Formats: sequence, C-alpha cells, structure tokens
Amino acid sequence: MSESIDRDYAAALNEAEKLLGFRLERFLETAASEPENAEDFKRIATIQAFGDAWPRTDHLDTRTRALVSVTIAASLGVLEPLRGQLRIALKSGATKEEIVEVFIQIAAYAGVARAFEGYGIAAEVFAEQA
Repeated sequence: MSESIDRDYAAALNEAEKLLGFRLERFLETAASEPENAEDFKRIATIQAFGDAWPRTDHLDTRTRALVSVTIAASLGVLEPLRGQLRIALKSGATKEEIVEVFIQIAAYAGVARAFEGYGIAAEVFAEQA
C-alpha cells in the first residue's frame, strides 16, 4: 500500500471512531479463508465511507448525514450497517422520535415490510441507549 493510502486509511479509522465511539479495526480483520485482495476491499470501502463521505460537513451536518444513512440502510434492508447508522444518528444528536419519523417515511416510499424490519433494529438500538 502507498503511504497516502495508509494515511487516508488511518484518517478514515479515526473518523469512524469519532462517529461510532469505538475502533473499527476489529471488524476489518481479514480471515485466513479470505482472498488476498479482501484487505484491499475493506480499506477502500472504509476510506470511501469514513474518509471521503462522513467528514463532508460543509453542506450536510453529521446529524443530517446520519439520518440520510439510516434511511438508505433501512430501505436497502442492510440491517447490520443500519445498526451502526442508528448509533451514529443518536450520537450525533438525532432523537428517537426523529428516527421513528424516518421509519414512517421509509414505510411510505420503500415499503412497510422494510420499515418494520428496520424499525426492529432501531428498537434494539434504543434499548441499548436506555
């Protein structure tokens, strides 16, 4: 890896820790059964999400970006990423009530089944916060 990619990766990991409240490395470890380019994929994806997108706060603040991310993850039905997005949203100042409103909007545009499935994850995250 080049020095600039290593620097970008380190910055992305720091941003992820700021948003999530924990270091992300444990989720990015490459198992022996994974192909050799798996580490490249994980680095690139981490840099794109936490190094390029999340730090952009000139026009969307972190709270708004988190609510957008909750909407996207729930609409796509990617539940583990949704859990992280919900934690970021709450840590960034979104209220539980605002998150419920997001799921009402998801039900209207992405479908009730997706909204209920995602809201189940939200209820679990709310319980963690209690």
